[in-house]
Amino acid sequence: MSYEVNYENNPLHGLGLKDLLVEIVDHYGFEILHAYLNINSFKTNPSIESSVKFLKKKEWAREKVEAFYLYEFKNLPRASDVQFGLAPRDRLIPEGELPGKPTELSLKDADRLREKRAQRTAKHHGRYSD
Repeated sequence: MSYEVNYENNPLHGLGLKDLLVEIVDHYGFEILHAYLNINSFKTNPSIESSVKFLKKKEWAREKVEAFYLYEFKNLPRASDVQFGLAPRDRLIPEGELPGKPTELSLKDADRLREKRAQRTAKHHGRYSD
């Protein structure tokens, strides 16, 4: 029994890392990308070339950028728990799902998000530090 999996509905299908990065940098800029993703190659002397080089070496960072591309830039609905366990390039996007307009992001919202994450982390560590 063989199932054919269609990855073509995934916006990452056939998209190179450099092209992906150019799209999101042209739209958001390095400052917003650093604020939301907290990847230092977007802060310290940022360039497409140095960022691509870094992302090719660091799978965790590449997957973070690819997830950002899918769910912020392409504004797709969040992945199911099962799909979330897969790398963004391996995720199946339901046939009827079409990319939307990029999410409007701001540095102010990024600060709020970072603060919220810090509070969650502190709360989590507080539970397990006893």
